[in-house]
Amino acid sequence: LWLQDQFAPSVLSHATLMEVHGVGILIMGRTGVGKSECALGLVERGHIFIADDVVKLKVTEGVHLTGYANPQLGHHMEIRGLGIVDIRALFGVGHVRDFKRIGLVVELEDWNKESSYDRTGLTYSPEEILGVRLPYLRLPVKPGRNVAIIIEVAALDQRLKEMGINSAQQLNQEIIQRNMHSNR
Repeated sequence: LWLQDQFAPSVLSHATLMEVHGVGILIMGRTGVGKSECALGLVERGHIFIADDVVKLKVTEGVHLTGYANPQLGHHMEIRGLGIVDIRALFGVGHVRDFKRIGLVVELEDWNKESSYDRTGLTYSPEEILGVRLPYLRLPVKPGRNVAIIIEVAALDQRLKEMGINSAQQLNQEIIQRNMHSNR
């Protein structure tokens, strides 16, 4: 097992890794889109910070993707206009950890009115990293949008899906059934 772990495929990713309601969430996006500010908002709301800017991604147990904090950066993050902050020192040891299995990939992107965004949650488009397929959400960011709360809800929704409950599919089926009965 030790050799398997040592030689497992790995890559460094420019991203932020958080644990939100027990779900490891890899937050990706271009530089300056707001990954660190979103993570700071999540920590302030009681969630757990793992890494910012440089996340080591590694295949574990042959089927899972786990993210690790960079030992050189520790639990520090850079907030533009504020500088470098130490999350462990500011929020306490209970708000940080060194690694987490990833259960959801969220990509933040600047809001583009020409883009089409999923509005129902009925489509499933996984992200593949190092051969591991993970649930993927593309979230548009614009002023006034509270991305931290949206990610909290995405984490809870992901937990429901892992338990076999897909709210969007259930509602869709109910609507189809109602329409079938009303057309008779």
